[in-house]
Amino acid sequence: MKKLFLGLIAISLLIACNNSNQANSNLSAANGTTATAGDGPVMKFEKETHDFGKIKQGDKVAYDFKFTNTGKSPLIISNAVASCGCTIPTWPHTPIKPGEGAVIKVIFNSATKVGLQDKQITITANTNPAQNLVHLIGEVQLPK
Repeated sequence: MKKLFLGLIAISLLIACNNSNQANSNLSAANGTTATAGDGPVMKFEKETHDFGKIKQGDKVAYDFKFTNTGKSPLIISNAVASCGCTIPTWPHTPIKPGEGAVIKVIFNSATKVGLQDKQITITANTNPAQNLVHLIGEVQLPK
């Protein structure tokens, strides 16, 4: 009897979780926050990693990560955050139409850094998956 009762509880939980996931998917689609893989926007970067090489501590370097919306609907970037406060991304706040390109500008301030650096920038958009990653890497050397 105990096994039957536990089995019924497990089945009920599975059904409840599945219904919850379907409701969340329907809600996201209704809000336009994500798109299906076939019809949605796609962020295609020219380069996903940029190596700024060797710089002196205190230098600032900037790089434009160029991308194109290769999908079938407008691309909307809602956020871009870096793995460190020393790295500041700026992104377009208007929709990027299918076939159009834009840039995410990233500025790295090496003031308090030394050695090898790998700064990850996470871009959140209405793509599937919702997050895309780019990296800014290089080496910060102490001034002579």
